[in-house]
Amino acid sequence: MIEIIRILYTIPFLLYSCYSDIKTRSVSNKVWKCMIIFGSVLVFYEILIGGISYLKALFLSGIIVFVSVYILFQLGAIGGGDAKGLIVLSILFPFYPVLHLSGVIYPLLGPPIIGLFTFTVLENALLMTTIVPLGMFCYNLLHFSPEMLKKPFYMFIGYMIDMHSMENKEHLSLLEKFEVSGRGEIKKKFVWTRLDFDENHKPKIEEYIKKEFIEKEVWVTPGIPFMLSITAGFITAVALGDLVYYIVMRLLVA
Repeated sequence: MIEIIRILYTIPFLLYSCYSDIKTRSVSNKVWKCMIIFGSVLVFYEILIGGISYLKALFLSGIIVFVSVYILFQLGAIGGGDAKGLIVLSILFPFYPVLHLSGVIYPLLGPPIIGLFTFTVLENALLMTTIVPLGMFCYNLLHFSPEMLKKPFYMFIGYMIDMHSMENKEHLSLLEKFEVSGRGEIKKKFVWTRLDFDENHKPKIEEYIKKEFIEKEVWVTPGIPFMLSITAGFITAVALGDLVYYIVMRLLVA
């Protein structure tokens, strides 16, 4: 019963975080603070029932998830709000929730051997995010131009847009930064982190376009609301299980 309560308690917070992430590409810290403050009642209850074994699982879950999301955050793979949300989940779910509903046991694929629920949520979320590059590539094929062949890798992570139209586009960032070499030539360098088209970059880039140093169309990448993937990863982890583990095991057996 306690597992169902925790899941039902968590879903509204995840859904609101999705709404916020889609609208502003950020999630307020207040969401996670409220989630952990009110959810602490469930945590304390579990500590009273589980004792030392529960505290050990809580510590292990928190440490592993914290290290994982910290690395992903430093690499620019996830945002701060995403990382905080996953850390809160690791506290609320130190054990993998197993549900018995109407004679059916969830997750349907069975809990993974390691049993770190939030890590499974993250794995499922990253797996689902792989759909995005495929969708981006299909979009570029539909809007293909020979210029794209110069940077075919970019077709999986962004698309080309007229620089002047970026002012009316939210949540877009540049895929390249432009630097002037000693010979007065413009060098383009791929950037792993977001490079916003703001007042710091806009005048310089517009000057390069005016002098015809660079083309009017540049490569940009949209800000992907990763909370959608995390929420989907949470639901699939509860209902199905660890998709990455299942796929790997199927491939090994085959």
